[in-house]
Amino acid sequence: MRSRGSSNRLSNSGGGASFRSRITALVLAMFATMATVYVAGRMWQDAESRVYLIKELDRRTGQDHSSVSVSETLKLVACKEQLKKLSAIEKDLAAAKQEGFVSNAQSGNDGTPPRKRLLAVVGIITTFGRKKNRDAIRKAWMQSGAALKKLEEEKGIVVRFVIGRSANRGDSLDREIGDENSRTNDFIILDDVEAPKERSKKIKFFFARAVESWDAEFYVKVNDDVYVNIDALGAKLSAHLDKPRVYMGCMKSGEVFSEPNQTWYEPDWWKFGDGKSYFRHASGEIYAISRALAQFISINKPILQVYAHDDVSAGSWFIGLDVTHLNEWKFCCNSWSTGSVCAAV
Repeated sequence: MRSRGSSNRLSNSGGGASFRSRITALVLAMFATMATVYVAGRMWQDAESRVYLIKELDRRTGQDHSSVSVSETLKLVACKEQLKKLSAIEKDLAAAKQEGFVSNAQSGNDGTPPRKRLLAVVGIITTFGRKKNRDAIRKAWMQSGAALKKLEEEKGIVVRFVIGRSANRGDSLDREIGDENSRTNDFIILDDVEAPKERSKKIKFFFARAVESWDAEFYVKVNDDVYVNIDALGAKLSAHLDKPRVYMGCMKSGEVFSEPNQTWYEPDWWKFGDGKSYFRHASGEIYAISRALAQFISINKPILQVYAHDDVSAGSWFIGLDVTHLNEWKFCCNSWSTGSVCAAV
């Protein structure tokens, strides 16, 4: 009896364990299926999101690119239009200056009357150790102080000595010129070195500085050993105001010296042909050029060739231009006669 009951209990116990095992497996399978479905769904959603984001990014990027391209194109078009307008304005400005108009800075936009254009700026080419010559010129024809200012205001002629700097910048030579100028205020002091071999460059830089500093009809170069009749000079210049490009002086030519031991040796002698003769040019004692030519020098000074002699150099700058060469005997300083502009002293 006891053994049969025990056997039934064991049998029932084994069946229950098997049932619970099947339930557990079923539950785990359900959880696994649900987890698989959940993960698959999330992955599908992520994939859809990525596709959407990629398409949206492509769409927006394409729109932005199109917008930037159009904007840049419009800017380029506007820039080109502005350049065209600027070019036209510059041409109009050049034409206006040619006709005698001046900028607001010169015309007095504060209610003051426009400044009248000067007749001439005269540069007396001097150098170190020539103070006696300068003093003689001041007493003879240039004037000084209030008289120099009066010459500018009444006759429209500015006169200044022109000199460069010492090779040893700031030495006693520079200080002497500085002291002299502080008393007389009648110098144009160039930044370039003062040296005999640099004289042609000095003339070029003088014209450039003068036309940048003063608005005048003519710019005149004079040596510091020449007496000038200011009234005669003014009258002669005034007679040619109707000519836009004038190169006026005592025109000459001359032999080109090709041997280094000769006094007037020209290193570039071979450029003047087999005849070895200079082209026509104004003698260096005194000559005048109109405003347009001075502006040409100022603009092109870096590429203008210079030769051994400053008068030849100046003449060479105008050879290829549409310039009126005026051979004026009154600018020949070798002999003095009534009406002469100058005399060598």
